[in-house]
Amino acid sequence: MKVLVTGGAGYIGSHTVALLRERGHEVVVLDNMVQGHFSALAPDVPVVKGNVGDLSVIKPGLEHFDGVIHFAAHTSVAESVKDPQKYYQNNLGETLRLVSALRDEAIIKGKHIPLVFSSTAATYGAVSSDVPISEETPREPINPYGYGKLAVERILSDFYHAYGTPSISFRYFNAAGADPTGRNGEMHDPETHLIPLVLRAIRDKGSIKVFGADYSTPDGTCVRDYIHVQDLAEAHIKGLEHLISNGGCEQLNLGTGFGYSVREVIDTAIYVTKGNLDIVKAPRREGDPPFLVADPTKAKTLLSWEPVRSDLELIVKDAWQWHEKEKP
Repeated sequence: MKVLVTGGAGYIGSHTVALLRERGHEVVVLDNMVQGHFSALAPDVPVVKGNVGDLSVIKPGLEHFDGVIHFAAHTSVAESVKDPQKYYQNNLGETLRLVSALRDEAIIKGKHIPLVFSSTAATYGAVSSDVPISEETPREPINPYGYGKLAVERILSDFYHAYGTPSISFRYFNAAGADPTGRNGEMHDPETHLIPLVLRAIRDKGSIKVFGADYSTPDGTCVRDYIHVQDLAEAHIKGLEHLISNGGCEQLNLGTGFGYSVREVIDTAIYVTKGNLDIVKAPRREGDPPFLVADPTKAKTLLSWEPVRSDLELIVKDAWQWHEKEKP
C-alpha cells in the first residue's frame, strides 16, 4: 500500500515509516520540520516539507494514497497551557483541514481514504483510580493539549457518521524506547520524557528530579504504562490495514496493561547502564495522577496486536543504545 505519514520525521512517526518500508510499503512523509528531523529518516524517503493544513500541499495526489497516518502535532502539555492558541490552531485546526480534504476525496472521487490518528491518554485527564483505564473511562482533559486531541476524536466520529470517513484514534500512554538497531531514538527539544532524561543524566553524570515521593503507590512515586515505540509502530500499521479491510471508526488504547514507578525506571536504568546519577526530590506536579495504566484489551482483540518489546528492561536497553550514540 501507499501511505502518507504526516509528522513522519518525528519520534513515533519515523519509527513507523521505517517499519512500513521494511514491510515493502511505499511511504511519503509530510512534515514541517518544526519538531521533526531529516536525520530520523533514511536518505531515500520522499519528504514533502509543509503543514498538514496547507491544502495546496496535501490535496494534489491525495487520491493515490491508500491511507494516511497522522502524527503531526505539538506535544508539550506544559506549552499547551502557556500558549493554547498555538495548540488549538495546529493540532485541531490543521487536522480539520486534513480530514476535510479526505472527505472531499470521497465526495468528489468516490474514494474513502482511511486515517489513523495519533491521539493521547491525556484525553482522560487526571484519573484518580488505580484501575487500568479502558476506552469507556470518562474523558475529562485538564489541559489544551488533551482537549484538542479529544476534539479531533469527536470530529473523526462525526465525519464517519456523516460522510463515511474511516478512522482509528490511538490513545497512547507513555511512548518509550528506540529502534533496536540503534538507528533512531528520541530527539525532543526540550526533552520531557522520563526515560531519556534519566539516561542522559547517567550518561552526563548529572541528576534527575523526582516529582513527588508520597503517592499512594508501592514506593511512593508515580506509576506509568510504558509502551515501546516499535510496538506503537506495529499497531499503526495493523490499524491502517484493519481500516482498509473493514472501514469503521474506533478509539483504542495503546499500552501494556502494566505500570512501572518512577523509582523502578531509575533503578532499571542504573542496572542496564551500570552507571549512576543523583536523585533530587521535588514537590508533586499539579495534575499528576499517581497511577496511569492502560487497558489495551480492545486493541489486542480488534487488531490482533500484542506489545512484544515493552518489557521495561528491554525498553531501557534499546533507548540506552541510542543515547550512547547521541551527542551530549
